[in-house]
Amino acid sequence: MPEEKMIRARLTEMCGADCVQQDVPMSEHTTFRTGGSADFFVTPKDKDEIVSLLRYLRQSGTEHLILGRGSNLLVGDNGYRGVVVDTRTALGDIEIEEDIVSAGAGAVLGAVAGMAAEASLAGMEFASGIPGSIGGAVFMNAGAYGGEMAQIVSTVELMNADGELVDVKGSDMGFSYRMSRAQKEDLPVISVKLKLRKGKRDEILNKIRDLGEQRLAKQPLEYPSAGSTFKRPEGYFAGKLISDAGLSGLSIGGAMVSPKHNGFIINTGNARSKEILDLIHEVQDKVKETSGVDLIPEVRIIGEF
Repeated sequence: MPEEKMIRARLTEMCGADCVQQDVPMSEHTTFRTGGSADFFVTPKDKDEIVSLLRYLRQSGTEHLILGRGSNLLVGDNGYRGVVVDTRTALGDIEIEEDIVSAGAGAVLGAVAGMAAEASLAGMEFASGIPGSIGGAVFMNAGAYGGEMAQIVSTVELMNADGELVDVKGSDMGFSYRMSRAQKEDLPVISVKLKLRKGKRDEILNKIRDLGEQRLAKQPLEYPSAGSTFKRPEGYFAGKLISDAGLSGLSIGGAMVSPKHNGFIINTGNARSKEILDLIHEVQDKVKETSGVDLIPEVRIIGEF
């Protein structure tokens, strides 16, 4: 296809032939371990490349997806008709100066939390077991165990609608439950600064270990999943509503409502994305029927099913 050749030529010109792949299975890049192939998969080498690439994609109207760790993503079995931009290489740096932690959007959230702990900086322990990138965590205001990114974000470097890089204070990021200005306005997160507080290294590491043990005991970490499948409805817990609807262990093909934690839909080994999506819809319908509550997926659903 002429258009496909043109896009590949432009991507290659910007990032180099070694950084551009075609027909890459997204099952290799999501924690659900499902999903068909993306038309293009690009791994820019540095910040300048990724910024230039995102400007081109946005200004040209080319369909694209900014990928961190793929931990909150369900990609259709028939793939993604667009360009996937892998942030891990170009935006993976982490730096610490006094009580400020700076990280590129592609940095592993757990690694950032671990480095902060080693530097005796407290406040990020809640994020240590969340298996995403820090950019994705800011994008969706990720949280756990009473903490959320809104509490520790000092500044976010965003690409605005005009393709310019702007620094936005955490207080201006419009954070709410699993939501941010970046998500509302579809603005790419480039880097993040976190304001933490001095603490005692051993106490911080102990808290991280304790939270890790709680996760292991309560969550089905032995199976591929995207974490909590649904947002917490106000005044309720999604897992409790799903349990009360009698859906614990419900399966469609290889997709299952985890008996260990009903808020998780898991891939038992051979699930297809369509089966996971069908199970999401089945759970939504049954919970609505039994409790009158609408469950909203927390996982992002993209591509062709």
